[in-house]
Amino acid sequence: MSVKKPGNDLSFKEKARVFSHDYLKLCKYLTSPEAENYSFTKKLFSKLISTSQLLEDFLDFHGSKNNKRWYFYRELSAAVRHLSLGGYSQNHISNRLKFYDLPDILEFEASGQETQDFLTLSLRKLAAVILDTARKLEIPIPGDCFSYNDFPGVTTNEILDYDIDDVNRDQQKKNIVKIASEFLSIASNFDQLGLYEPLGFEEILQIVPDKVNEVEIRRFEMVVHNLQSSFDTYVIHGGFRYGNRKLKQLRGYFSCVFHLLQIIGRLLHFYERHLYEAGYKNIYKKVQVRLSELVVPETLLDRTINYGLFYVCHYLNIGKKLAREILNENIERSSIRVGIPVKRGFHLRPSLLVAKIVQEFGGQVEMCVGEDRFDASSVLDIQWAGGKIAKENIKEVIFEGDTRALHDIQILATVNYGEDTMGKDIPLPKELKYLRS
Repeated sequence: MSVKKPGNDLSFKEKARVFSHDYLKLCKYLTSPEAENYSFTKKLFSKLISTSQLLEDFLDFHGSKNNKRWYFYRELSAAVRHLSLGGYSQNHISNRLKFYDLPDILEFEASGQETQDFLTLSLRKLAAVILDTARKLEIPIPGDCFSYNDFPGVTTNEILDYDIDDVNRDQQKKNIVKIASEFLSIASNFDQLGLYEPLGFEEILQIVPDKVNEVEIRRFEMVVHNLQSSFDTYVIHGGFRYGNRKLKQLRGYFSCVFHLLQIIGRLLHFYERHLYEAGYKNIYKKVQVRLSELVVPETLLDRTINYGLFYVCHYLNIGKKLAREILNENIERSSIRVGIPVKRGFHLRPSLLVAKIVQEFGGQVEMCVGEDRFDASSVLDIQWAGGKIAKENIKEVIFEGDTRALHDIQILATVNYGEDTMGKDIPLPKELKYLRS
C-alpha cells in the first residue's frame, strides 16, 4: 500500500506560493529602508541561500527552464543564490580577518568591503524585480516582513573561556611537514593562474573563461579545503589565540585563500552560466540582458578578478616564506655522498633534475663542495658548483638537508642523473616519474 506524501494534492500554482513565501518575504525586507549594508549578516545570507535554492529546485523540477512565463523567475532565484553564496563567504572573511593574523590587511579589507557593497546592492536591485515578477505570475506577496532583529551578526563583545588548551597537543612533525609542503605545492601550481596586478575589463575578458573559469577555481578550492581539513585534524584542533603562532598564521593564509576561492567560484559560475552565453533562443538572450542590468558584468568580473583572484595569488605568494620556515624547522635532516654525472658533470640537464627534486619537496637542501655550499633548489647554483667540481676534478659531492629529497637524489645518482655517458636522456626509475611531467 503506497503512502500518500503530504502536500502532493497541491497544484503547481499553490506550491509556487508555498515555496516562494519566505523567499519573497526576504525580498520584501531587502527593499525596505531597514535593510542597509550593515544588516547583511551571515544569517541573512544563509536564509537567502536556502530559500532561493529550494525555489530554484522546485521550478527546475517543473520545467521552468523551458517555459517563457517562468524562466525569468527561475533565473532570478539562481542569481540570488550565487550572489548570496559569495556574500556569505565574504562576510566570513570580514568576521575572521583579525584572527587570520595576515600582514598589511588595510587595502585587502577595503577591497573586500567594496566587493560586499557590490553584492548587497545587486541583491537589493534583484529583490525589487523579483517582487514585481512574482506579482505578474500572480504569486501572493507575504503581508508580514522580516526586521533587522531577525538577522543578528555572529560577533559579540564576549568570548567564551579558553579552557581546552591545544599547546601540548601532539603535533607530529610529519604532518606539519606534509601540510607545509602541500601549501608550497598549491602556491606553485596556482602560478598558472597568477595575477599580481589589477586588470582592465578587456584584459579580464582575455582570461575569463578561457584561462580562469569555475572548473579550474573549484579544483583549487577543493585542494585548499583538504589542506585546511588536514591541518585541523592532525595539527591544531582548537582556537587561534594561543599555541604555535607560526602554525596558526599559516592556517590564516590558506583559510583566507579558501574562502576567496569560494567567492570566485560562485561569481564565475553565475557569470559563465547566466551572463556569458545566453544560448540561441531569444528568451534566453532577453533574460541575460535583464540580468546584466541588475548585476553589472563589468563590476562582477572586476570584483572576481581584481579582488578575489588578486588576493588569492597575493596570500599564496607571501605565505611561501612562512611555509618554508615551518617546513625547515620540522623536516628530518640527513646527508648523502654521491658521485657526479659521468663524463659531462653538472651541466644543465642533471642540474635541472636535482633542483626539481628539491623543489618538489620544498625543504632546504644544500650541495657541499669542499668548504663551499650551494642551494640545491637553484639550477644556477648547482651549475656554479659544477664549475668548481670540474676545475678541481672532484668525483663526489655531499648533499645535506631534507631527507625526503635526499632519498630521491640518491636514486637519481644511481642512473647517472638521467643520462648516458654521451649526455642523452635515459629512462628514470618509477619513483622519479614526476621529474618528466
